[in-house]
Amino acid sequence: MNKLTQMATRRKINLDITHRCTLECPRCLRQSIKPNKIPGEDLSLNDFKKILNHFDKIQFCGQISDPIFHPQFIRFLELSKNKDVKVNTAASHRPMSWYMKAFNANKNAVWEFGIDGLPEESHKYRINQDGKKLFEVMKQGIKNGNNILWQYIIFKYNENHVDQAIELAKINGIKLIITQSSRWRENDPYKPTKLFIDTTYPLKEKK
Repeated sequence: MNKLTQMATRRKINLDITHRCTLECPRCLRQSIKPNKIPGEDLSLNDFKKILNHFDKIQFCGQISDPIFHPQFIRFLELSKNKDVKVNTAASHRPMSWYMKAFNANKNAVWEFGIDGLPEESHKYRINQDGKKLFEVMKQGIKNGNNILWQYIIFKYNENHVDQAIELAKINGIKLIITQSSRWRENDPYKPTKLFIDTTYPLKEKK
Protein backbone atom coordinates (compact mmCIF):
# COMPACT_ATOMS: atom_id res chain seq x y z
CA MET A 1 0.00 0.00 0.00
CA ASN A 2 1.52 3.34 -1.03
CA LYS A 3 1.32 6.54 1.03
CA LEU A 4 -1.52 8.02 -1.05
CA THR A 5 -3.63 4.90 -0.52
CA GLN A 6 -2.86 4.95 3.20
CA MET A 7 -3.96 8.58 3.43
CA ALA A 8 -7.21 7.82 1.57
CA THR A 9 -8.10 4.91 3.85
CA ARG A 10 -7.40 6.99 6.97
CA ARG A 11 -9.71 9.86 6.05
CA LYS A 12 -12.90 8.21 7.33
CA ILE A 13 -13.51 6.44 10.62
CA ASN A 14 -16.49 4.97 12.46
CA LEU A 15 -16.44 5.29 16.23
CA ASP A 16 -18.15 3.23 18.92
CA ILE A 17 -17.57 5.88 21.58
CA THR A 18 -19.17 4.29 24.65
CA HIS A 19 -20.53 0.99 26.00
CA ARG A 20 -24.00 2.21 26.92
CA CYS A 21 -27.38 1.64 25.29
CA THR A 22 -30.91 1.42 26.71
CA LEU A 23 -32.31 -0.65 23.85
CA GLU A 24 -32.51 -4.46 23.74
CA CYS A 25 -32.70 -5.16 20.01
CA PRO A 26 -32.76 -8.98 19.64
CA ARG A 27 -30.11 -9.22 16.91
CA CYS A 28 -27.75 -6.67 18.46
CA LEU A 29 -24.29 -7.85 19.47
CA ARG A 30 -25.09 -6.77 23.02
CA GLN A 31 -27.57 -9.63 23.35
CA SER A 32 -24.90 -12.23 22.58
CA ILE A 33 -22.64 -10.77 25.27
CA LYS A 34 -25.22 -10.68 28.06
CA PRO A 35 -25.47 -11.61 30.91
CA ASN A 36 -21.77 -10.72 30.98
CA LYS A 37 -20.79 -7.09 31.38
CA ILE A 38 -20.71 -5.13 28.11
CA PRO A 39 -17.03 -4.42 27.41
CA GLY A 40 -15.53 -1.03 26.66
CA GLU A 41 -15.42 2.45 28.11
CA ASP A 42 -16.11 6.04 27.11
CA LEU A 43 -13.75 7.46 24.51
CA SER A 44 -11.77 10.21 26.22
CA LEU A 45 -11.87 13.81 25.04
CA ASN A 46 -8.11 13.80 24.50
CA ASP A 47 -8.25 10.67 22.34
CA PHE A 48 -11.09 12.16 20.30
CA LYS A 49 -9.01 15.28 19.65
CA LYS A 50 -6.20 13.04 18.36
CA ILE A 51 -8.65 11.34 16.00
CA LEU A 52 -9.75 14.71 14.65
CA ASN A 53 -6.15 15.40 13.63
CA HIS A 54 -6.15 12.43 11.24
CA PHE A 55 -9.65 11.97 9.86
CA ASP A 56 -11.91 14.20 7.79
CA LYS A 57 -15.07 12.07 8.01
CA ILE A 58 -16.34 10.97 11.41
CA GLN A 59 -19.24 8.56 11.85
CA PHE A 60 -20.72 7.83 15.26
CA CYS A 61 -22.39 4.46 14.73
CA GLY A 62 -22.14 2.07 17.65
CA GLN A 63 -22.12 -1.69 17.31
CA ILE A 64 -22.68 -2.28 21.03
CA SER A 65 -23.70 1.23 22.06
CA ASP A 66 -25.60 4.35 21.08
CA PRO A 67 -23.50 7.53 20.79
CA ILE A 68 -26.04 9.75 22.55
CA PHE A 69 -25.07 8.15 25.87
CA HIS A 70 -21.49 9.35 25.85
CA PRO A 71 -21.36 11.99 28.61
CA GLN A 72 -19.33 14.36 26.39
CA PHE A 73 -21.04 13.69 23.07
CA ILE A 74 -22.25 17.27 22.61
CA ARG A 75 -18.67 18.45 23.15
CA PHE A 76 -17.54 15.94 20.50
CA LEU A 77 -20.02 17.51 18.08
CA GLU A 78 -18.79 21.00 18.86
CA LEU A 79 -15.18 20.01 18.24
CA SER A 80 -15.96 18.39 14.88
CA LYS A 81 -17.76 21.32 13.23
CA ASN A 82 -15.23 21.42 10.40
CA LYS A 83 -15.53 17.69 9.73
CA ASP A 84 -17.98 15.58 7.74
CA VAL A 85 -20.01 14.11 10.62
CA LYS A 86 -22.77 11.52 10.70
CA VAL A 87 -24.63 10.29 13.79
CA ASN A 88 -26.51 6.97 13.76
CA THR A 89 -28.86 6.62 16.72
CA ALA A 90 -31.94 4.65 17.75
CA ALA A 91 -32.23 5.14 21.49
CA SER A 92 -34.83 7.61 22.71
CA HIS A 93 -33.80 8.09 26.34
CA ARG A 94 -32.71 11.72 26.22
CA PRO A 95 -35.00 14.73 26.78
CA MET A 96 -35.96 16.92 23.83
CA SER A 97 -33.85 19.74 25.28
CA TRP A 98 -30.75 17.52 25.01
CA TYR A 99 -31.47 16.70 21.37
CA MET A 100 -31.90 20.38 20.52
CA LYS A 101 -28.62 21.22 22.22
CA ALA A 102 -26.92 18.43 20.26
CA PHE A 103 -28.53 19.58 16.98
CA ASN A 104 -27.21 23.10 17.57
CA ALA A 105 -23.74 21.93 18.59
CA ASN A 106 -22.98 21.02 14.98
CA LYS A 107 -25.57 22.16 12.43
CA ASN A 108 -23.68 20.42 9.61
CA ALA A 109 -23.90 16.95 11.13
CA VAL A 110 -26.17 14.35 9.51
CA TRP A 111 -28.45 12.52 11.94
CA GLU A 112 -29.82 9.12 10.94
CA PHE A 113 -32.54 7.79 13.25
CA GLY A 114 -33.31 4.07 13.31
CA ILE A 115 -37.10 3.82 13.60
CA ASP A 116 -38.00 0.47 12.06
CA GLY A 117 -41.61 0.77 11.07
CA LEU A 118 -44.23 3.38 11.86
CA PRO A 119 -43.39 5.27 15.07
CA GLU A 120 -46.01 3.43 17.12
CA GLU A 121 -44.68 -0.03 16.16
CA SER A 122 -40.90 0.39 16.05
CA HIS A 123 -40.53 -0.88 19.63
CA LYS A 124 -41.42 -4.38 18.41
CA TYR A 125 -37.77 -4.80 17.42
CA ARG A 126 -36.15 -1.74 18.99
CA ILE A 127 -37.20 -2.91 22.43
CA ASN A 128 -37.44 0.01 24.92
CA GLN A 129 -37.52 2.56 22.10
CA ASP A 130 -40.19 5.26 22.17
CA GLY A 131 -40.72 5.58 18.43
CA LYS A 132 -43.32 8.32 18.72
CA LYS A 133 -41.00 10.48 20.79
CA LEU A 134 -38.07 9.86 18.46
CA PHE A 135 -40.19 10.81 15.45
CA GLU A 136 -40.98 14.11 17.18
CA VAL A 137 -37.24 14.58 17.69
CA MET A 138 -36.75 14.15 13.94
CA LYS A 139 -39.49 16.68 13.21
CA GLN A 140 -37.89 19.22 15.53
CA GLY A 141 -34.54 18.60 13.87
CA ILE A 142 -36.09 19.37 10.49
CA LYS A 143 -37.62 22.59 11.86
CA ASN A 144 -34.23 23.48 13.31
CA GLY A 145 -32.58 23.18 9.89
CA ASN A 146 -30.67 19.97 10.61
CA ASN A 147 -30.02 17.19 8.10
CA ILE A 148 -32.32 14.40 9.31
CA LEU A 149 -32.62 10.87 7.87
CA TRP A 150 -35.09 8.15 8.82
CA GLN A 151 -33.70 4.61 8.55
CA TYR A 152 -36.48 2.03 8.21
CA ILE A 153 -35.22 -1.56 8.27
CA ILE A 154 -37.71 -4.01 6.82
CA PHE A 155 -39.12 -6.59 9.24
CA LYS A 156 -42.08 -8.93 9.00
CA TYR A 157 -44.16 -6.68 11.26
CA ASN A 158 -43.59 -3.52 9.20
CA GLU A 159 -43.27 -4.75 5.62
CA ASN A 160 -46.83 -3.75 4.75
CA HIS A 161 -46.48 -0.24 6.14
CA VAL A 162 -43.84 1.11 3.79
CA ASP A 163 -46.28 3.21 1.76
CA GLN A 164 -47.59 4.80 4.95
CA ALA A 165 -44.03 5.57 6.06
CA ILE A 166 -43.24 7.15 2.68
CA GLU A 167 -46.27 9.42 3.01
CA LEU A 168 -45.45 10.26 6.63
CA ALA A 169 -41.89 11.16 5.69
CA LYS A 170 -43.11 13.28 2.77
CA ILE A 171 -45.54 15.24 4.93
CA ASN A 172 -42.81 16.07 7.43
CA GLY A 173 -40.00 16.73 4.95
CA ILE A 174 -37.87 13.82 6.16
CA LYS A 175 -35.64 11.75 3.90
CA LEU A 176 -36.60 8.07 4.30
CA ILE A 177 -34.17 5.18 3.80
CA ILE A 178 -35.80 1.78 3.27
CA THR A 179 -33.23 -0.95 3.77
CA GLN A 180 -32.83 -4.70 4.31
CA SER A 181 -31.14 -6.39 7.25
CA SER A 182 -28.29 -8.88 6.83
CA ARG A 183 -28.76 -10.50 10.25
CA TRP A 184 -31.51 -12.99 9.52
CA ARG A 185 -31.32 -16.49 10.93
CA GLU A 186 -33.10 -19.56 9.62
CA ASN A 187 -36.82 -19.41 10.50
CA ASP A 188 -36.29 -15.98 12.04
CA PRO A 189 -39.66 -14.58 13.22
CA TYR A 190 -38.56 -11.06 12.26
CA LYS A 191 -37.64 -12.00 8.68
CA PRO A 192 -39.87 -10.27 6.10
CA THR A 193 -41.82 -12.36 3.62
CA LYS A 194 -41.21 -9.90 0.78
CA LEU A 195 -38.06 -8.82 -1.01
CA PHE A 196 -37.37 -5.10 -0.94
CA ILE A 197 -34.71 -3.12 -2.77
CA ASP A 198 -32.84 -0.56 -0.69
CA THR A 199 -34.41 2.76 -1.66
CA THR A 200 -34.18 6.35 -0.48
CA TYR A 201 -37.22 8.65 -0.64
CA PRO A 202 -37.84 11.11 -2.14
CA LEU A 203 -36.56 9.41 -5.24
CA LYS A 204 -33.94 11.25 -7.28
CA GLU A 205 -35.28 12.70 -10.48
CA LYS A 206 -33.97 11.04 -13.60
CA LYS A 207 -31.97 13.33 -15.84
